[in-house]
Amino acid sequence: MTTHPKIAFIGAGSTVFMKNIIGDVLQRPALSGAMIALMDINPQRLEESAVVVNKLISTLGVKARAETYTDQKKALADADFVVVAFQIGGFEPCTVTDFEVPKKYGLRQTIADTLGVGGIMRGLRTVPHLWKICEDMLAVCPNAILLQYVNPMAINTWAIAEKYPSIRQVGLCHSVQGTAMELAHDLDIPYEEIRYRSAGINHMAFFLEFEHRQPDGSYRNLYPDLLRAYHEGRVPKPGWNPRCPNKVRYEMMRRLGYFVTESSEHFAEYTPYFIKEGREDLIEKFGIPLDEYPKRCIEQIEHWKDQAASYRSAERIEVKQSKEYASSIMNSVWTGEPSVIYGNQRNNGCITSLPAACAAEVPCLVDHNGIQPTIIGELPPQLTALMRTNINVQELTVQALMTENREHIYHAAMMDPHTSAELDLDQIWSLVDDLLVAHREWLPEWTQSVPRTGKQNQAA
Repeated sequence: MTTHPKIAFIGAGSTVFMKNIIGDVLQRPALSGAMIALMDINPQRLEESAVVVNKLISTLGVKARAETYTDQKKALADADFVVVAFQIGGFEPCTVTDFEVPKKYGLRQTIADTLGVGGIMRGLRTVPHLWKICEDMLAVCPNAILLQYVNPMAINTWAIAEKYPSIRQVGLCHSVQGTAMELAHDLDIPYEEIRYRSAGINHMAFFLEFEHRQPDGSYRNLYPDLLRAYHEGRVPKPGWNPRCPNKVRYEMMRRLGYFVTESSEHFAEYTPYFIKEGREDLIEKFGIPLDEYPKRCIEQIEHWKDQAASYRSAERIEVKQSKEYASSIMNSVWTGEPSVIYGNQRNNGCITSLPAACAAEVPCLVDHNGIQPTIIGELPPQLTALMRTNINVQELTVQALMTENREHIYHAAMMDPHTSAELDLDQIWSLVDDLLVAHREWLPEWTQSVPRTGKQNQAA
């Protein structure tokens, strides 16, 4: 092991996210001398990111150094940690396509990056490039740890584990700790006094325990407080997203007995209950922000124009600690100082009521040995049942990618809870056809072959 780690950041043009991760890293003494390899295919965004990193280094007075690359393999050479954060096809045209084409069939979405037809298409676009990163890592940094921040998280993690099982990887999200903070806010309890235990799949994990530390050192179950506050209309309080009042998750807690870790705007499209043709009353009742992700992207693009100019002109850049796990993982692996994070890895029996091959999100111990998931056991049956509806879609998408069988893309869309609640089989087949054509430039060649079943055979 060298004195200082090398951290490769693939997709460094995601400058705001990169700033958070690298800012966290540079505030840790053991990592503050890191060599940071920034890689992106967009020269302008890459240059902007280099400006930000160098000003972070200057602001903090640390000995880290940054280099920029447009060649992925060169950026990865001898890396100890690899952070990935990219979107194949970008907001335009691909995200726009994932929303606009389904709308023609009456299928409305909120985020469309994790499940549903939008998530399936994003997985088909994304996994092949993640596999290319894995190939390059095996060639030039086979022992590095891959910290994967790309959606659809579960599909990506599952597909990497299937094809490149020797890659040390973890899928990372901030939904667990973010939701815990939000619930503490709703109950007017300091986050530092909260203890919780969560498990499931990415974006559909649930707090199995959610407790408040008492003055005598004991812990009190907070679920009765959450249920009472929801029944009395005191929660949800205005939260992180002013367009989404977070009613979906509280309603699901009332029905299932447990609180889910991903946002209401996401969760509304993971189930068949909230977005229905001709049921505008549901949209209004639960405050569901349709087309939320495109709106968010447009706002972020506009904001970045001012932000980029501000970063470029500033002598110093404000550095705050984010809620991301990346720097904690790097610090624990590098120093051996243990930490606990929530990560996505191949289940392998950690959650006994879910398939062994699926990507499970569980508490993980991190130290010199790497990222070690903990055993959860069996989940409450109602939670297992709901997760399986999402796992079906993930599994069929991964099977499509592994076998290059286009039929499984249609099967995945058929099994999606929201899509199947809104569209009939002919509509689903036609929608998938349209999306595959629209995304042709960004998809593997095998996705354009004529399937052996489906609407093409209906005339036969």
